[in-house]
Parts: sequence; C-alpha cells; structure tokens
Amino acid sequence: MNDRVVVIAGGLSPERDVSLRSGRRVAEDLKNAGFDAQVKDIDANLLADLLADPPTCAFPLVHGVAGEDGSLQEVLQAINVPFVGSDAHSCRRSFDKAIAGSLVAAAGISVPNSIALPQAMFRDLGAGGLLEAITEKIGLPLIIKPNRGGSALGVTVVRDAAELPAAMVGAFAYGEVVLIQRYITGTEIAIGVFDTGEGPTALPATEIVPDSGLYDYTARYTAGTTEFFTPARLPDNVLEAAAETAVTAHRVLGLRDWSRSDLVVDADSRVWFLEVNVAPGMTETSLYPQEVSASEVTIGELLAGLVKRAVARA
Repeated sequence: MNDRVVVIAGGLSPERDVSLRSGRRVAEDLKNAGFDAQVKDIDANLLADLLADPPTCAFPLVHGVAGEDGSLQEVLQAINVPFVGSDAHSCRRSFDKAIAGSLVAAAGISVPNSIALPQAMFRDLGAGGLLEAITEKIGLPLIIKPNRGGSALGVTVVRDAAELPAAMVGAFAYGEVVLIQRYITGTEIAIGVFDTGEGPTALPATEIVPDSGLYDYTARYTAGTTEFFTPARLPDNVLEAAAETAVTAHRVLGLRDWSRSDLVVDADSRVWFLEVNVAPGMTETSLYPQEVSASEVTIGELLAGLVKRAVARA
C-alpha cells in the first residue's frame, strides 16, 4: 500500500503533549496497517509541506482550539487535502459545549441544565449577584468548565457556593466563556463511535473510576490513577440506551468518521449527555483505544477504514 498519511498533531494549546502522544500512536498503528504514515506538527511549516507534497490523506489529531474547533479542518478543505474526521462546520458546533448540548437536547436526549456566560458578563453585572442567581436557578452541586476546551482542563466540581469564585477563575484561565452546569452524580462512561461506510456504530462503553473521584487531567493521562472497565459494569438495557445516545449525538451534530461521547448514568439508570469529542485521544491511557480493543475490530482495521473512507469521499 502506497497511501501516504500525514498525522497532524501538536499545536500550541494546553493539550499539546496529549496530542503528540496521540499522533505518534496513530502513526505507528497506521504503519502497522501498511500505510506510509508520519507525524507533522501544526506549525508554520505545515501548510507549505502539504502544498509541496500533498498526502493521500491527513489525519488531524490536534486537541483543543485550532484542532477541534474547525480551524484546521477549514484549512484542509481550502487546499483540497482529504482528511479523517468531521468537517469544519460540524467541528465548530460540537466544540462549543453549550451549542452541542442544546442541539442534542432538542433531539430528546437528556442534557444537564446549564448556562454559558462570557467573562465580560461577570464584569458588567457583578460576579457575586450573578453567581447567586445562577446557583439558585440550577442548584448545587455544579460543574464548572471552559465552554470550549478538552482534557478536563479548568474543570471543577462545586458542592458549596463558597467554592464558586475560585472555580470560575480556574475555568476562565482556559477560555473566555465558562459553562456552569448541573453536576449529575452517577457512573461516568464514554462511548466511541466509528463509521467506515456502513453507518455510525458504537464501540463498547468504558466505565471510568478515577481514584480522586474526578476524571481530571491527571486522572486522564497518568497511568494507574484511574480504573477502567470495558465494557462498563451496567445492565445490558442501560448499555444499549447509552450506545444509542452516543450514535444519536454523532448524527445530530453532523459528525463523520469517528467521535467519542462522554456520558453519565444516574441512580435511576437515566443516561445523560455531557459532551462530544471530534478528535478522541489515542494515548496509552485514552478511552477510545480501550474500546476498540474490546470490540470486534482491530485498531489497524478501524484506522485503515477511516482513511479509506476519507480518500473515497474526496
């Protein structure tokens, strides 16, 4: 096979290290599947390299802003380089947690009550009174997170109103808009979706049990700090409902090729949608590879199928 795949990773977001680790792993898996694969950083040389020697396909694995907000996809579309993953428009609306949540909720999926507000609103109206009104509206506990971002950076669970100001400061450090959302207690799971041409298919659900109780950046990327169970230890009917939720979110948001939805199942077995990832992490502790390992396809077959579909689509 002579198909040359450029895996685009890195960038300047706080998720740079995770992106590079994901990129190296995917490139190695593609090589094992017979592709000529190499990793390129998203830097000042990338555009010139792609134009001078266009690859058969690009595989974007830049996490966070620029990689998942549609910007990189716009560039690839403009220079006519086929690429794995969703188009720019779908990436933009999925990367914005408030917009994605509203669209998914409109499709009948349970989404926690939330409010997304820019930092300027707190300056103009006064943080104290605004936070008090929001807390009364949504109720405690809350989870505070950047509205556009990933890897749980800037995320805090707030169980007491006195903790809110510090949590807001932590979230604003990673973005101008913060999502204040009702915190749903339950079993946290993630479900990957892939589509190699036969329609979106859910992978086995992964149950996430972090030692700290919160699946934050450290729990995600430090080996041994989180227990994972794939498939998740939930009744079959709940797993089926969760899989349907992930596939529905993938379709409603107009995603293609692959995605991963983060969900939580409460004590009443109700499945709640939290957010979706258009470029799932592929590191040694990431969820998507674990789910592929528990499925009926190999990682090589899945990645090869995604690349072939992207090329055929072009």
